[in-house]
Amino acid sequence: MHRIKEVNMELRLHLLDSFLAQGSDGGTYKVRAYERLAPDASLADGEHWESTGVTEYRLDDGRLVDAQPDGSMRIARTGVALTPQGTA
Repeated sequence: MHRIKEVNMELRLHLLDSFLAQGSDGGTYKVRAYERLAPDASLADGEHWESTGVTEYRLDDGRLVDAQPDGSMRIARTGVALTPQGTA
């Protein structure tokens, strides 16, 4: 599990899935889907985490992937479109 800091709130990333995607630049990329977790505010022990309801996608090297509601994906700040392998 990975930890990140976001706007004064500690979050953890829980790996949900990983898959290969073909980039519009001809490259093949490994994409990882993470569920964002935040400390459970009802428990002060700091050991219990709950889902924030947000899924985050990152490349294997840590770069952020922008996922749109229509299912399209792009590597953030590059414009490279990603198509999961095995989909049309």
